Amino acid sequence: MGIENYLNQNFHAVKSKHSSDEVLQKWRSLCHVVKNPKRRFRHTANLHNRNEAAAMRRTNQEKLRIAVLVSKAAFQFIQGKFLNGDYEVPDEVKEAGFDVCADEAAAVVEGHDLKKLKFHGGVEGLAGKLRTSTTSGLSIDNEGLARRQRLYGINKFAESPQRSFWVFVWEALHDMTLMILAMCATVSLVVGIATEGWPKGAHDGLGIVASILLVVFVTATSDYRQSLQFRDLDKEKKKISIQVTRSGYRQKLSIYELLVGDIVHLSIGDQVPADGLFISGFAVSIDESSLTGESEPVMVSAENPWLMSGTKVQDGSCKMLVTTVGMQTQWGKLMATLSEGGDDETPLQVKLNGVATVIGKIGLFFAVVTFAVLVQQLVFSKISTGTQWSWSADEALELLEYFAIAVTIVVVAVPEGLPLAVTLSLAFAMKKMMNDKALVRHLAACETMGSATTICSDKTGTLTTNKMTVVKSCICLNIMDVSKQGNPEVNGSALKILLQSIFTNTGGEVVNNKEGKREILGTPTEAAILEYGLSLGGDFQSERQSSTMLRVEPFNSSKKRMGVVLKLPDGGVRAHCKGASEIILAACDKVLNADGEVVDLKEGSLNHLKSTIELFASEALRTLCLAYIDLDKTIEGPDFRDKSLEELDEIVPKIQVMARSSPLDKHTLVKHLRTTFGEVVAVTGDGTNDAPALHEADIGLAMGIAGTEVAKESADVIILDDNFSTIVTVAKWGRSVYVNIQKFVQFQLTVNIVALMVNFTSACLTGSTPLTAVQLLWVNMIMDTLGALALATEPPNNALMKRTPVGRHGNFISNVMWRNIFGQSLYQFIIIWLLQTEGKKFYGLHGDNSDLILNTLIFNSFVFCQLFNEVNSREMEKLNVFNGILKNNVFVVVLSATVVFQVIIIEFLGTFARTSPLTMRQWYYSVLTGFMSMPIAVILKMIPV
Repeated sequence: MGIENYLNQNFHAVKSKHSSDEVLQKWRSLCHVVKNPKRRFRHTANLHNRNEAAAMRRTNQEKLRIAVLVSKAAFQFIQGKFLNGDYEVPDEVKEAGFDVCADEAAAVVEGHDLKKLKFHGGVEGLAGKLRTSTTSGLSIDNEGLARRQRLYGINKFAESPQRSFWVFVWEALHDMTLMILAMCATVSLVVGIATEGWPKGAHDGLGIVASILLVVFVTATSDYRQSLQFRDLDKEKKKISIQVTRSGYRQKLSIYELLVGDIVHLSIGDQVPADGLFISGFAVSIDESSLTGESEPVMVSAENPWLMSGTKVQDGSCKMLVTTVGMQTQWGKLMATLSEGGDDETPLQVKLNGVATVIGKIGLFFAVVTFAVLVQQLVFSKISTGTQWSWSADEALELLEYFAIAVTIVVVAVPEGLPLAVTLSLAFAMKKMMNDKALVRHLAACETMGSATTICSDKTGTLTTNKMTVVKSCICLNIMDVSKQGNPEVNGSALKILLQSIFTNTGGEVVNNKEGKREILGTPTEAAILEYGLSLGGDFQSERQSSTMLRVEPFNSSKKRMGVVLKLPDGGVRAHCKGASEIILAACDKVLNADGEVVDLKEGSLNHLKSTIELFASEALRTLCLAYIDLDKTIEGPDFRDKSLEELDEIVPKIQVMARSSPLDKHTLVKHLRTTFGEVVAVTGDGTNDAPALHEADIGLAMGIAGTEVAKESADVIILDDNFSTIVTVAKWGRSVYVNIQKFVQFQLTVNIVALMVNFTSACLTGSTPLTAVQLLWVNMIMDTLGALALATEPPNNALMKRTPVGRHGNFISNVMWRNIFGQSLYQFIIIWLLQTEGKKFYGLHGDNSDLILNTLIFNSFVFCQLFNEVNSREMEKLNVFNGILKNNVFVVVLSATVVFQVIIIEFLGTFARTSPLTMRQWYYSVLTGFMSMPIAVILKMIPV
């Protein structure tokens, strides 16, 4: 269709992710016919604010970067200013039992001030002054908690206040057409009262005013409820958990519960939750780009102990002492200066803005022509009677009524509700998905998921339960089925080395919890190995204390291994390595035999070990190899694999499973699926290494439990329960959003076309319009706000997953929709035209009141046509439109409320709405006229397209 081509040419450049400001600006400049920009563009990115914020951020980043550099340089030349004891503890701090105030603790980290840190006794000394321990953390009762919070603050950032309901009322009043109608109503009131007196002369004007107020308050209520949903979702997005040691126990806390003096455990992929100081750790590399703009990672150690809020752990792990929280941190200060730019608009919002613009232009043309025809007929009738130079107040009011009708045609014709219906549907879906354990971080993700053609998923933690145990082992060349035969008997010296490897070369820990029970902390793989070590009779704490760690190489997916270098009690140095079996085995040239002796790894033993690895892997077991070497020099990582573009083009479509994939492999696969093959790609991930693929995908899904903060920040949706079935739920809701918007568009375009054609043809042929301004405003509310509420909030059903995904290039307004739109429009137009020409005869109407009763019947029949067509729109292709209707409470309530209000308008508000009470027979035929659209819909759905 021509409209689809126009939309694709002008409104198709906006992507679900990473659209440029130029592209976002371009489509808005094409939207000329906009009744209320405040509403239409409310949920689109504020480019001006965003650019201002970006410039401000760059300025602040530069200031911070310079401040840090200057302070580092300056303090090299200052001779012991703070060593002389210049700092005095404020009285209120002393009374509370502390020896350092919040400002002083903050200044140490903010200025990267080694002199101040040294003055306070280093990290240990500062911890003492903050009344905490670097080993057991805070020991807190409720009184101590309140005291600490009062002095040092809480770890929350200032939020913009929730906009009140009246702000939304004010924005709804900014509708240009409503403003013009309000002016018409004012003139009508003045002229009417002057000529006919009160209250008779005020009826028309008050009718329009009441309709405007009803539209405004219903619109504002819908918008306000939507804003509350988004606010709730924003709160969920900011919920981050961290590992903290308090009272000697390691526990998970929300970052909002974090206090100055807390000991936080950070590992690769975590976001630093507050400003603080490095206590201990290994190979810690921090990405400070969000704060300083510097892309190069910073190595953090005892010599450079500064950890800043908002930065991310790129590699390694450490313990951190919290010195500053909330708005006093550098991140808090930076956030306070930034204005929110908003999410990018979604492709569907943009497309429907395009639809609204196209139809708006058509509607504006018809409104102008209708007004011109009505005025011309009035003028001609006056010329024919020779009264063209004398105009009465009634005729002036008639002209005003024509103008009001023309404006109201624009109100009905410009489907402002289309792009807003997308937002309503997305907000509803996001809220429901939250209940289904999926947190959507970006509006567009919800929509894009409905078009997903490919899902690339991690296995561990997504397809499986993410809980592991050791079930088979091969120790000293002997294979054992641990799950059936129990633990193997291992030679004493070999067992000692095995336990040393298990308990020292690990990212996990064995601790006692508050109840005094043993608890294993760490990833599922680490937990399984530690549990196995304990079952072999090992002791985690004594093993860790018996040797000194010289170096730790944390696991990352590019190396596919981790390592630790130990200084042994006898003075020797030993390196332990653990990782992907084939990589570790390839690096070995010796093996422990059945007697626990170190012997050369000959071809027979090598083949035995390789076949064992293959055997374990073929049983869907995750295989790991543990190795060690006594040495005097650190280890090189493996090379990355490389494929040519031609090879990739050939193999990518055939790949179903890619084992032991590196971050680069994942990114390459996703990029090829998206670009070369045009797929809409969803990607799941949990580790920091998954971030590039999550970012590259059309929709990135991060695991909420196992996922790192870096992965979550790169994702569009967070799967809170780490369950693959939740991903299916997200896909189902995504498709539901897409289909619901299609239903609403089909419903609204039908109303648009009929309302336009009825008023235009009536004006041209009879010199009057059957639908008044007040009636058109009511119809507009039925199809706009109430229609969106009813159709855009339909819950998904399982049948949605049996449909073919729309993909990247599917038409939004499909041929099926055009068939239904034109079919229903034709039926409604014929019915109303027959009522206009034959209605009086059919109903036996006579006398002065006959025109009013006929127009009331036309209005009533038209409204019931829309109500039954709303039910028809629940299914675009299936015949049974009632399936699951009672499960959608919103739909039932909206439909019922519309019927009730229609009865009230007809029977009791005739003076204002220009209607007349109807007989039971007239009501029966009005409802029957509307109901007939249902068998018409069945016939239409049988027409193949």
